[in-house]
Amino acid sequence: MALFDLLGRTWAMGIVWQLADGPQTFRGLQGRCDQVSASLLNRRLKELRDTGLVGRSEGGYVLTELGEELAALLKPMGSWSQRWAEALRESEDSPA
Repeated sequence: MALFDLLGRTWAMGIVWQLADGPQTFRGLQGRCDQVSASLLNRRLKELRDTGLVGRSEGGYVLTELGEELAALLKPMGSWSQRWAEALRESEDSPA
């Protein structure tokens, strides 16, 4: 599926996740996406814009309506991943 290919690319899902909080400038996104290079961030933003998930506004980069729908689908995954990480920590802490 084309969506999984796109979101599987380094930082693509992270950018969508960060933009779910609202508009971000390039520098703002770079600061929120730890250790992403400017060239990679630029490339991913272009891909996300070309696929209609991200747009530009006066406030910077924003999710489009389709991007907002995608972010809403990702939010439950974020909650699940926190529970999963906690379960992993607990299993590592318990004696074998």
